[in-house]
Amino acid sequence: MVAPHYSLSSDSSLLTPNFWLITGGCGFIGSSLVSYLLEMKAGLRIRILDNLSVGGREDLVTVCGFQEAERTASDTWHTKGGSCELVVGDIQDPETCTKAAQGVEAVIHLAANTGVGPSVENPRGDMQANVLGTLNMLEAARHNEVGKFIFASSGAPVGEVTPPIHEELAPHPVSPYGASKLAGEGYCSAYYRTYGLKTIALRFGNVYGPGSTHKSSLVAKFIKQALAGEVCEIFGDGTQTRDFIYRDDLLEAILRSAKADIGGEVFQIATSREHSVSEVSRLLKQKLEEHSISMKITHSSPRLGDVQRNYSDTTKAGNVLGWTPKESLDSGLEKTIRFFLAHNR
Repeated sequence: MVAPHYSLSSDSSLLTPNFWLITGGCGFIGSSLVSYLLEMKAGLRIRILDNLSVGGREDLVTVCGFQEAERTASDTWHTKGGSCELVVGDIQDPETCTKAAQGVEAVIHLAANTGVGPSVENPRGDMQANVLGTLNMLEAARHNEVGKFIFASSGAPVGEVTPPIHEELAPHPVSPYGASKLAGEGYCSAYYRTYGLKTIALRFGNVYGPGSTHKSSLVAKFIKQALAGEVCEIFGDGTQTRDFIYRDDLLEAILRSAKADIGGEVFQIATSREHSVSEVSRLLKQKLEEHSISMKITHSSPRLGDVQRNYSDTTKAGNVLGWTPKESLDSGLEKTIRFFLAHNR
């Protein structure tokens, strides 16, 4: 795999916690965060809890820069040097969550059933992963007296509204996925106000960037399909809009949230820019053709549970966290394409 590269913040004081637990740490955002943290500050300890349903141990070993890892008698892998460890387990098991949270200072809860489509096909499974799994992690953090809990949410809880989406809008989720993420936000609020656990829910925009080889959302999926000579399918007429945020900007928001001495808050983490699916697809097609890669596009019926328009007002994140996105869509897509081309080689 290509070595990761990040546009790092120069403010090392953002890394107040020294022992992190990242659930879903073998996935795109999780493995990127592991590498991002290790590149920013020496001496950090990171524990990853993952059931390996998306990424694998090899993804973690690669992004950590370690050549090999040692396995204990249990399902725990320790990287050489001891700064990272992978606990193979599921957030749906309360005992596993409690053990994984022992001694940590901050929990970054990324593990989830992701996407509208899978939630429509299996709403019960979506609930078990996203609601019960989040409750298990909150309980684990509470009983282990963890200082900070960051929950990965999305714009889906708000549902079909006239954008831009902001934190004060009344939520009316359209999909089971939106409902399960709304429940997670609710539990985070309750655990702060009842137990004093400093929770922050971050509503991610559509995240893309280098390292997204396992991701199935629009940018990564279309690049992979184009490279494989497959047809890229747009659901509906392509006028539906989303807010596309580059990986490094998202990671910076997570770090600032972990540093912030607040709790019980929700933040929109996106770019405050609205782009249609057709617009992004055309831009991808143009950029791929510059690399001598053809991209074929087709349209099919709209997908159940999808909202028509979705982009965010990130004013609150700017005012409270001091965070603003920096990467343009044009530059971010070019970096992502170059990553996939190098990865394929």
